[in-house]
Amino acid sequence: MPRYINTPESRVDGPQRVGVLLVNTGTPNAPTPREVRRFLGEMLADPRLVELPRALWLPILHGVILRMRPRRSAHAYQKIWTPEGSPQLVFLRRLAGELRTSLDGTMRGLAGVEIGMCYGQPSIPTALAALRDSGAQRIIVLPLFPQYAGVTTASAFDRVTAELSRWRCVPEFRFINEYHAQPGYIAALRSSVLEHWSQHGRGDHLLMTFHSMPQRCFQNGDPYRRQCEQTAGLLTQALGLGEREWSIGFQSRFGFEQWLQPYTDELVRRLAAEGTRRLDAICPGFAVDCLESLEEIALRARDTFVSCGGESLSYIPALNDRADHVDFLAQLIVHNGVDAFVAAGTVRASA
Repeated sequence: MPRYINTPESRVDGPQRVGVLLVNTGTPNAPTPREVRRFLGEMLADPRLVELPRALWLPILHGVILRMRPRRSAHAYQKIWTPEGSPQLVFLRRLAGELRTSLDGTMRGLAGVEIGMCYGQPSIPTALAALRDSGAQRIIVLPLFPQYAGVTTASAFDRVTAELSRWRCVPEFRFINEYHAQPGYIAALRSSVLEHWSQHGRGDHLLMTFHSMPQRCFQNGDPYRRQCEQTAGLLTQALGLGEREWSIGFQSRFGFEQWLQPYTDELVRRLAAEGTRRLDAICPGFAVDCLESLEEIALRARDTFVSCGGESLSYIPALNDRADHVDFLAQLIVHNGVDAFVAAGTVRASA
């Protein structure tokens, strides 16, 4: 097999076609121990995710974790799986379709909008190949992680550049690495909360929970925690909440080292014990709903809250394919990607 993939020669005599790559973490192909084991094996082998020497970590991964965790995780996936498949992939496909329609109406020369997963299918190489085959000569990469983190955003960058490094003709690309404080993003979150309150009633307290990471990552300079706190602060300002009406927590930790705190599960127990009767919860770090939001928060955290004396926990869905989310992401793509190509003289703006 040749080292470099043969790719079409870039045209220089006309407007360049632009492709959009949406990146997310990924999901197993099915909610079975075998498929979950395959997915976790790929994900947990990523050195961005587990920063331990390979000689130390890989025996633990294959000898212990992949023997025990897949069955438990498969059971969790089974609780949220839909007839269409994994909720994460279902929502991503809907979002990509809506974005494609929106961008078709605002820019010329759109080659396509593709989904690429860091782990599992559809893969980033597959998505990039689809854009290439559609004639994309400029690519905008948008990881759907509002807050930058080395374990997510940087991992997406690694995978995109690793694939492009195999191409003979490498396209120009723009990488949007975060949007945690963008007004359109905050406005969409605000609207989703207000609509939920209008339809289901308002709880006594709003919990904003983000995926956690080891504390050492933050200490080593990762901006993730600061950006989560900024997102939470901007959303509470937009909603006009007082300081006792909301909390921020961090979920999904594993292992024995210290992770970002306060831990969401402990916070849920404490809020119930302190007399909060009705708790609303939102996950502003997930662009689309997934295992961590639908099973860990909407189901498991709800059961924990009720068992500790609370009355109800109402989960506010991720932005998914909401119209205001689509509009914001389309504007983000055009502003940070297409406008830059227009300024460089490589893409023509819509008439």
